[in-house]
Amino acid sequence: MRVSRAETTLNYVILIAFAAFALTPVLTILATAVSAPLGEPAGLHLSNFAEAWTVGGFGQSLGRSAIVAVIVVSLATVLSVLAGYAFATMRFSGSTLLFSLFLLGMMIPAEATVIPLFFDLRTLGLTDTYLAIAMPQVAQSIAFGTFWLRAQFRAMPIELLEAAALDGAGPVRSLTRILVPASRPAIVTLLVLTFMWTWNEFLIALVMTPGGRLRTAPLGLSNFQGQYTSETALLSAGAVIVALPTVILFLFLQRHFIRGMLEGASR
Repeated sequence: MRVSRAETTLNYVILIAFAAFALTPVLTILATAVSAPLGEPAGLHLSNFAEAWTVGGFGQSLGRSAIVAVIVVSLATVLSVLAGYAFATMRFSGSTLLFSLFLLGMMIPAEATVIPLFFDLRTLGLTDTYLAIAMPQVAQSIAFGTFWLRAQFRAMPIELLEAAALDGAGPVRSLTRILVPASRPAIVTLLVLTFMWTWNEFLIALVMTPGGRLRTAPLGLSNFQGQYTSETALLSAGAVIVALPTVILFLFLQRHFIRGMLEGASR
């Protein structure tokens, strides 16, 4: 099927329009972040980032967010791989019902469960701890991760597993030596999405740490905004600092991420 020059031009026009629509807010924040603060002469002020970092205490809040992200991403990825493998390759009693419960975890918003969960964790003495922030997000991420990797593993040729079984490979070896390496783009996509959701989580971190001792990066930015409501340059610099780890991770893993998304869309 040949595509005419007019259709090609129209496609590029539409893509450029959507790119401009998506990039305009980002470029606006970046431009504001290096603009002159109130009372300063006009010019390029890269010192806004240093001032926002110092005044906002983003070093500590970013460190806390990193700890939470490591816990959530590592646990959710490993458990999602195991659960997705079980639902994709094994037949056991109640598997359909159990998988439906996993899907239910994707449908129930965190806002509906965060308050009862807070009282449960407070009874156990776990509030104001990293576990209180991380474990609810692990549960949320496993629901999507199981659904995502189940579809990935079911799309793999069954002949691979049959050949591995003939060679004497058990379920664990088939998973670690065959399915996981072949599903690397899908797993990397899950890793990036889980990190992004965890890094940007605000409500759970706010409710589960009433003492404010473990303020994560989004909470630190919210507190910083309350102090500098009218200082848009510093606020924008703080927003860039908080968003930077997600951008860096995506840039490093974008090839696998895009490949995983495309493979998921084609199934």
